[in-house]
Amino acid sequence: MYKISTYLDQDHRRCDEQFAVAESDVNLRNWDAALKNFGIFISMFTCHLDKEERVLFPRLDHALGNGYGSSIVMRAEHRQMRSMVSHMQAAIANHDYDAFHELASNMRELARQHHRKEERILHPQADFLLVRQADAIIAIMENLYHVEAA
Repeated sequence: MYKISTYLDQDHRRCDEQFAVAESDVNLRNWDAALKNFGIFISMFTCHLDKEERVLFPRLDHALGNGYGSSIVMRAEHRQMRSMVSHMQAAIANHDYDAFHELASNMRELARQHHRKEERILHPQADFLLVRQADAIIAIMENLYHVEAA
């Protein structure tokens, strides 16, 4: 019943876990591992955002009959988080512990608020409105990068 929300909420957890791995590397000032593990986080995070922006949001906007709903706010927050992630990656590359942690603190807070909105409002709304399309939507999300790589 809650397929889309379960799928995307689990994606949030996986991204959060990978972020924590990279942050731990920064705390240890293991810069090579931090750069590698943050790169993995960026790939996971970008994929997650693309799943929402390219697959879920257009279908949800269509089901709602508009393009000005909550997905507009989510897309704006995605842009803000992408920028923060880029700056964090630069801080790691520059071995700038303080800059990374200042950005990481801001990112954690924004992501926490963002996830709460998605998990409490947007994803359940998708489960309700897109229930008949849920399996197909998840399949498209799963194959998003597999198809492009082929």
